[in-house]
Amino acid sequence: MSKKSVTPSLPRVLPVTAVLGLNDAADGDWARLRGLQYSSLARVTKARVAAHLLAAVGVCWIYHAQIHFAVLIGWMIALGTSLYYGAEIDKALVDADRRRIGRDEVQKQTIGAIANAMVWVVPMAFFAPYGDPMQKLELWAICAMLMTACAVMLPAVPLANLMFTGIVGIASLVSFAYSLSVEMMIVSLLFIGVVVRGAIENARSFLTARVAEAGMAEKNEVVSLLLKEFEEGEADWLWQIDTSRRVRSASPRFAFALGQTIEEIDGKSFIQLIAGPAWETGQFPPSLHDLAERLKRRESFSNLLVRVTIGGAHRWWELSGTPKLDDNGNFDGFRGVGSDVTHERESSEKIAHMARYDTLSGLPNRMMVTEALGEAMRYADQWRTKCAFLMIDLDRFKAVNDTLGHLVGDQLLAKVSERLRSICSDNELCGRLGGDEFAIVVRDASDHTRVARIAAAIIEVLSRPYEVDHHTLYIGASVGSAIGPRDGTTVETLMRNADLALYRSKEEGGGQHFGYEPELHALAEERRKLEFSLRRALEKDEFVLNYQPVVDTRDENIVSFEALLRWNSEEHGLVSPGKFIPLAEDTRLIVPIGEWVLREACREAVRWPAHVKVAVNVSGEQLLDTHFLSSVISALNQTGLAPQRLEIEVTESIFVRDAVTARAALEQIMALGCGIALDDFGTGYSSLAYIRNLRFSTIKVDRSFVQGAATGSPESLAIIRAVVAMAESLEMSTTAEGVETEAELNVIRQLGCRKIQGYYYGRPMPAAEARSLFATPTLQRASA
Repeated sequence: MSKKSVTPSLPRVLPVTAVLGLNDAADGDWARLRGLQYSSLARVTKARVAAHLLAAVGVCWIYHAQIHFAVLIGWMIALGTSLYYGAEIDKALVDADRRRIGRDEVQKQTIGAIANAMVWVVPMAFFAPYGDPMQKLELWAICAMLMTACAVMLPAVPLANLMFTGIVGIASLVSFAYSLSVEMMIVSLLFIGVVVRGAIENARSFLTARVAEAGMAEKNEVVSLLLKEFEEGEADWLWQIDTSRRVRSASPRFAFALGQTIEEIDGKSFIQLIAGPAWETGQFPPSLHDLAERLKRRESFSNLLVRVTIGGAHRWWELSGTPKLDDNGNFDGFRGVGSDVTHERESSEKIAHMARYDTLSGLPNRMMVTEALGEAMRYADQWRTKCAFLMIDLDRFKAVNDTLGHLVGDQLLAKVSERLRSICSDNELCGRLGGDEFAIVVRDASDHTRVARIAAAIIEVLSRPYEVDHHTLYIGASVGSAIGPRDGTTVETLMRNADLALYRSKEEGGGQHFGYEPELHALAEERRKLEFSLRRALEKDEFVLNYQPVVDTRDENIVSFEALLRWNSEEHGLVSPGKFIPLAEDTRLIVPIGEWVLREACREAVRWPAHVKVAVNVSGEQLLDTHFLSSVISALNQTGLAPQRLEIEVTESIFVRDAVTARAALEQIMALGCGIALDDFGTGYSSLAYIRNLRFSTIKVDRSFVQGAATGSPESLAIIRAVVAMAESLEMSTTAEGVETEAELNVIRQLGCRKIQGYYYGRPMPAAEARSLFATPTLQRASA
């Protein structure tokens, strides 16, 4: 807090030595007064120069016959030079009233006056001896006129007057003494004394007037400021206190603001009136303590925000005040203006809270989490400790949000926030980054087990069931963490590395905690390069389709092929579908790639026998795209493939994302005549409502049930029987996936599945090899 003092006032007492500028008195702001003195010189410069030039012309006229013309011209040039020097000094001091004049500037002006006086010594010392007594009297009259003019025109700078009068006067005395004119010596001496005394008194009167004018201007400025603030509505009332900080001359509006009458507050301590219970306890709010300190130091203040207590309620006042002085320049208390800004203050606090806290969860938002992490890293650096950052992503939250709606999803997020808040201690700050992403900042992570324990608690607590709007919901959490400064020396680096760890947790299936490891950068870089190549794969014609046969269980004839996408990258070689398909879905590249797959599969299927169909896998991103239907129609029209020979394979997950849109899109596809196959039935979010609402052409039984049935698993056998019975009753076909052995084939036949797909009859193969299979009447088994 600044501890500047009140600006010193102008001096009231004007000693002779101080008036002359020989020294500065102890009291008052003499530097400022000197400015007021010397700033007035520029106003009379022209008149002073004119008087000197007129007097010089008179001297030349008197002695033109006795003194050589060249000497008179030289003297006139010297006089002009001294006058020009003095005029330049006066010009430089024109703004001295708005600043503090320096001692060197005073000395320059005094030297100019001395130089000018020395020029006028020349006629008295050198011209007068060549003239008669009458000419000497005429010269004295001219010098006396100049001395009188200086005293009249330069009352602000008596020292310059005294220098000119003293030097010229002494020269006159010496001249008269040389000619033994005693009477003129006495007259000159008396004249010089009168001029000196007059100059001093004239200067004192001039400075007294300037002090009075400046004081009045200051008071007018203060009053104008207060009235301006009051009239513009920035202040509600005026206040005034004495030297003891007691209220004086209270205005009705000020009394109303205090909730009391004028009589009740008059003479009472200003601080006591607004402090409330803090007056007794001494526990003042910082803002009130600041006000008391400023009043104590007699320091002006403006728009000072102070928390006051009026009638037991906390309010916010905005106060402005300035010290007031009496006629003698003594401190006489404070006067100021004030207004109640409680509503504005509360609104600004609410805005500030909204800017830093998440509205839905009440947790700190991303901005505040980032600031807290920055503070934790500074703390760790200062005390050579560790901090930590944990990123949390909810598992299966999107399924809840999509199936039950955003209202239930928001309520679920609020409950998640409550559980996370319960986990955190004073050493941790929990916030919501957005969506279903949360974060925890651990200020002191010196205990190397602390992060792991917090992560385990998060996963355990968030995995418990939730009761929301009569629904029992199950979700989970994946956690990624990074330790500072080990895993990053900046906020951005630490957050990025925690995100890499979280990404690994999601890739591993979720519900786990992974800490950052340097290898994750390599994986992220690999993914980035893979994505870059994937974006150019279509242009470079790097994709190819393989086809896996689907055969009839009874006669083992081929009834269809499933088109399977393969990528042979120029930079990365053969890339596994399990690697690039999820990447394509994350980046939405699956949409243009899927369109290419549709066209290519239909173009190849035209070459097959008319009874053989082609099945194409479609992801949720494709199906929910608004142009998907048009892409199917375009593929059929361009290739000439009959719609009945195209089967679209979807998984149950698309119904979780947006059941309404997915159903509408599939109904439009079915209206074209295409078949719809439900892939991986029983492994995802199985619901009989899908089968009831949509007439699927095929239900595909996942290979895990096929393998289980072959080993005699009662659950797998029961599930396959149930699916087959349900499909037959609804006039749907069933396909068993992943049949690899004859034992599995026999079980599937016994259970009644109509179609079989698996390595037992063929792996995915190139298009030419698939066409060659039609050359033989019966499909050759892979193992006999």
